[in-house]
Amino acid sequence: VQLQASGGGLVQAGDSLRLSCAASGRSFSTYHMGWFRQTAGKEREFVARITSNGAGTEYADSVKGRFTISRDNAKNMVYLQMNGPKGEDTAVYYCAADPLGWPIKYDYWGQGTLVTVSS
Repeated sequence: VQLQASGGGLVQAGDSLRLSCAASGRSFSTYHMGWFRQTAGKEREFVARITSNGAGTEYADSVKGRFTISRDNAKNMVYLQMNGPKGEDTAVYYCAADPLGWPIKYDYWGQGTLVTVSS
């Protein structure tokens, strides 16, 4: 599967931004999907995860209550709605696909999209 993230850019702190991830392939609806982020000099960190059918979600504590992950299996899309972003949310954001679900292992990664939050 190939993943293409988009929607990054410059956003004011407290505003909203939605990231999108387009997936190719017929098996998208069977993959669990995740969003990760990375800043210069730091390891990539988990942001959010959604199960293959969209029924289950999980978030990093740092974004819980502010970010929402969702997906549209009919369109092969996964989204990350960022509400009330803060300066510390500035990062390159990546979407990733986990084909098996357990153990959790993301085998496919998209290119990143840069989000810059200005205060």
